[in-house]
Amino acid sequence: MLAYALAQLASLARETKTIPIIFIGASAPVEDGYVASYPRPGGNITGFTQFEPSMVGKWLEALKDVAPAIVRVALMVNPDTAPLGGTFYSNTFKNAAGKLAVEPIAANVHSASDIETDMAALGRQPDSALIVAPDTFTNINRELIIALAAHHRLPAIYGLRPFPLGGGLMSYGPDAIDTVQRAAGYVDRILRGEKSAELPVQAPAKFETIINLKTARALGLTVPPGLLATADEVIE
Repeated sequence: MLAYALAQLASLARETKTIPIIFIGASAPVEDGYVASYPRPGGNITGFTQFEPSMVGKWLEALKDVAPAIVRVALMVNPDTAPLGGTFYSNTFKNAAGKLAVEPIAANVHSASDIETDMAALGRQPDSALIVAPDTFTNINRELIIALAAHHRLPAIYGLRPFPLGGGLMSYGPDAIDTVQRAAGYVDRILRGEKSAELPVQAPAKFETIINLKTARALGLTVPPGLLATADEVIE
């Protein structure tokens, strides 16, 4: 069985301890108790992680490249749906923010109204920016977040490509198609007799940067040529 989101994995894991499950997207499978270790999962579950804490440093660096004047950055997460109760990126976020001389702000949201309140507060402070942690909740509220970022003129970066495709400024994250294709290889190996307990959990192998130049211009931002040159997709 394939489980794309963490919620799907949790549901399937409760149903069976024998049928092989391959996840695509669980960020902390060891800490959450789904596998014993990355090299040897040890049970009926294995798969492919999508995000890791170090990525928050990449998000911060990209924001500073596009909007060098920013002095504070909020990390938006929903503790109810994000990995490790919303603490997955916390330490790395604080350390990376310190190195870049920006104030790290925790924006813990549980509802659409929380999103509106936090983004309005951030928008009232000049030279602010936003990182939207990728999870089911933020993706469901994608249109609202994109609209509020535009309204409050907040440079924002996302972990999922649908955000810039829908009008968000930019995203950096794993290539989901590549991960799914790699997961198909695990399905084949299990069907041929290999044990999920012995197939190591794998990290992302391919990443992509998507930049929406139309949104950048609307925010009065200039995307550096170096960042444009490394982008996998540029939306005019």
